[in-house]
Amino acid sequence: MNSCEHSESISYFPAILCVECDSPIDALLALCVPRDEAMNLLAAAWRNDEFECVVASVDGGRSVAVLRTPEGRWAACNAFLDHVCLTRHEAERQLKKLLKRGRRGYIGALVLAAGEKKPA
Repeated sequence: MNSCEHSESISYFPAILCVECDSPIDALLALCVPRDEAMNLLAAAWRNDEFECVVASVDGGRSVAVLRTPEGRWAACNAFLDHVCLTRHEAERQLKKLLKRGRRGYIGALVLAAGEKKPA
């Protein structure tokens, strides 16, 4: 078995905070994700008991993410999927470049199953 072959791979991306919410549905709605789509995204995510991140596209392709904060709240963020990195450290460096004027940000993690393509 080749050590580079994994059934899952994790990629990391920087995300800029827009607002913190008490629930993931509130965070998705704050990002202008339509309610039906938000409910479908959360239903799919809840298959995994430990979901911490939901990614969606809105407004003709703008990427957004809802991430669980260390405090247990939900961060509604603009996601920078064009800066997807293989390591958390690389994503943190990208986030530092994106943060301006006191903004806050988070690092999101995408878990891709074998055979899935990384977001473009």
